[in-house]
Amino acid sequence: MKQFITNCIGAIGEDINDMTDEASEITRRTFLKHINREELKELEHGLGYMSHYKQGLTMSRDWHVSYWKSKYQKKPCVYFSHSCIEYIFVEVN
Repeated sequence: MKQFITNCIGAIGEDINDMTDEASEITRRTFLKHINREELKELEHGLGYMSHYKQGLTMSRDWHVSYWKSKYQKKPCVYFSHSCIEYIFVEVN
């Protein structure tokens, strides 16, 4: 299972450029299969999303958020892009 390790603000530009250059878009469903959902819930809360659509906007219903697979520092990764910031998840040994 992949864990959140960084976002593009805390990473080296070349690593992010390489990752986004070879990225392929995936669905949210595919993204969720690869990550720790508890970590994602914490990130969603920190970004101001509600946990249920009846309370307000959820990340799953935000059409501005996109999901991707690629390689970060030559390791397979998945990430989501929110407000042009990439949140990167990689397998941590």
